Amino acid sequence: MTAKGTLAGLPTWVKWVGVIVVALIVFKVVMAVLTTVIGLLFNILLFAAIVAAVVFLARKFLSSSSGSSSDRW
Repeated sequence: MTAKGTLAGLPTWVKWVGVIVVALIVFKVVMAVLTTVIGLLFNILLFAAIVAAVVFLARKFLSSSSGSSSDRW
C-alpha cells in the first residue's frame, strides 16, 4: 500500500492534523537531540578549558617557585 492509498479514505482535516502532528513530533525530537549534543559539547569544552587553566597555573607557580628557590641556594 502506498501513502496515497493510506490517506485516500481519510477526511482532509485529518490529513492536515496528522501532517502537523507528525511534523511537530519530529521537530521536537530533533530539537531534543540537538540540545543534548550541543549541551554535551559545551560541557566538554568547558571541562577542557578548566583543565587547561589549571595546568597553566600549576606550571606558572611551579616555575616561579623553583626559580626563586634556586636563587636562594
